[in-house]
Amino acid sequence: MDRVDKPFLRALAGEAVWPPPIWLMRQAGRYLPEYRATKEKAGGFLELCLNPELSAEVTFQPLRRFPMDAAILFTDLPMLPWAMGQPLRYGQGGDDGVGPILEPVRDAAAIAALRPQDAAKRAAPIMETVARIRAGLEKDHPGTALIGFAGAPWTTACYMVDGRGGHGFPETRRMAGENPALLETLFATLLDASEAYLVAQAEAGAEALMLFDSWAGLLPPEGFERWVIQPTAALTARLRVRLGPDYPLIGFPRLAGAGIPAYTARVGVNAVGLDETVDLKGPLPSNVTLQGNLDSKILVAGGEALRAATAQILDAMRGRPFIFNLGHGITPDTPPEHVAALVEQVKRG
Repeated sequence: MDRVDKPFLRALAGEAVWPPPIWLMRQAGRYLPEYRATKEKAGGFLELCLNPELSAEVTFQPLRRFPMDAAILFTDLPMLPWAMGQPLRYGQGGDDGVGPILEPVRDAAAIAALRPQDAAKRAAPIMETVARIRAGLEKDHPGTALIGFAGAPWTTACYMVDGRGGHGFPETRRMAGENPALLETLFATLLDASEAYLVAQAEAGAEALMLFDSWAGLLPPEGFERWVIQPTAALTARLRVRLGPDYPLIGFPRLAGAGIPAYTARVGVNAVGLDETVDLKGPLPSNVTLQGNLDSKILVAGGEALRAATAQILDAMRGRPFIFNLGHGITPDTPPEHVAALVEQVKRG
């Protein structure tokens, strides 16, 4: 099926599709009982990410319930460091509780030990998952596009240096302030690995790529310029060379706030994801497709609050290139029937 037949890809190309296409971050995950059963079958979260059959199954689960316009590859941001050789495990089953635990990379020797040249090859099971999903979409969900993804350099570095998620990533921020040359060395390695990993996803069948900078909001303005904008722009430039100038790229600099205009002006993405703190009635970039930004807590609440918030977003975005999504991912306590109500409302426009 050609890209023009997929509303999600038409929106990424700059068309004001209406009703807008919709997909949701973490649309495959813990809020679905079938997901929990599949993860148990896999034997753990890391095992699930490396099992192409079961990872593809998890990706399809929300599509069987809801008419989403895009599927996103089921894997996790720290899988790229793992593919470079950084030891990775998941506490308490992975996405439940503790999350990813990596052996921290905090000196030149640890960076030198990484193998960016092997990242795409070691991630071969993930590429098989991409191929399985794409084939299944074309067969059973022909209007649904496939998104591949990776962490943007800053966010991936946060996991690699601190060795775990959350908690403000103090070691990475300390390195940025006290030893920026060392962090630059890590970023150079990350750019090589990220390019290979993302190009491999596109070659396996991903029709768009999303760069998650989940922790961009931790940085002050000068840090945002150095550690978010500059390396992400370098990565997108490499991807344009490898995949062509028209290949769709989405950036998500979460909690970037006032840095979003500079990001969209310089990073070279087709679309920018907006988190729930962004006021859609305020000044917004006009040179890219917007994606977002329903508060996931409102999705949990459902009812009139959900209907009103959804209508407000639709009213604000009518007439411009837009993809409906959340400001962050679906949370485990989300009732699936609330997702169904949201998708139905968006599809009505």
